[in-house]
Amino acid sequence: MIVRLWFKLSWLSKYILLVEYDGTQYHGFQWQVGLPTVQGELEQALRQFCGRSSRVMAASRTDTGVHAKGQVASFWAKSALDTMTLVRALNHYLPGDIAVKAAYRARDDFNVRRHALSREYHYRILNSNTRSPFSQRFALFMPRMLDIETMNEACQLIQGEHDFASFASALDDSRSTFRNVHEAGVERTGDFTVFRIVASSFLPHQVRSTVGLLTKLGRGKIGVPDFRDIMEARSLGLAGPLSPPCGLYLMNVNYPAPLGS
Repeated sequence: MIVRLWFKLSWLSKYILLVEYDGTQYHGFQWQVGLPTVQGELEQALRQFCGRSSRVMAASRTDTGVHAKGQVASFWAKSALDTMTLVRALNHYLPGDIAVKAAYRARDDFNVRRHALSREYHYRILNSNTRSPFSQRFALFMPRMLDIETMNEACQLIQGEHDFASFASALDDSRSTFRNVHEAGVERTGDFTVFRIVASSFLPHQVRSTVGLLTKLGRGKIGVPDFRDIMEARSLGLAGPLSPPCGLYLMNVNYPAPLGS
């Protein structure tokens, strides 16, 4: 049995995909019965091109409506695949709101989740007097200008390793709510205010809860001491309100070495 299994695996290789997508029409990345998902579309495209492959694993399971410019995914398939041909073929079969930007061969022991050093997310807010039809799927519209300086003061509080229970949705009791935030900050670019956060990993809805609380701070609804109190309360779901998914993007997944090396 073991010999037969090894014989099968010897004909397979692990591949990595760099993927971007507009998540508006999808119920997140992860496959769900009877619902459109990014994983489901990728696996269908792989079946059409390869005939057979393993399930697709993502470095970060983005939620319903969340976008990605730098999602990393892996799968097993026959060893003879040329990576440039793979990119062209998958983009032929994928819907227009999902695109494979690059493909690489990977070591058999490479794991897109466990080997990731950090994930980087951005949240975009349109600060304009009028809404824009060109950003309504890709940014939160908030006509009132935000106090960037005060928001960045609060961003200093969340950097480092902390218990982020107040910024998480429902969790299994056994799951740790400590996370290590490497970088966090807010900047204004033209009509957009962009929140950027880099962490080893995130709790469910942590980024959107953080944005919800930061925008309350930026509008003067609360002060920095209130932000600190909510964070230190470590009470599940206390932060918020949960910001809409339309403004959230997975920008990068960072590894010890460049993909494909």
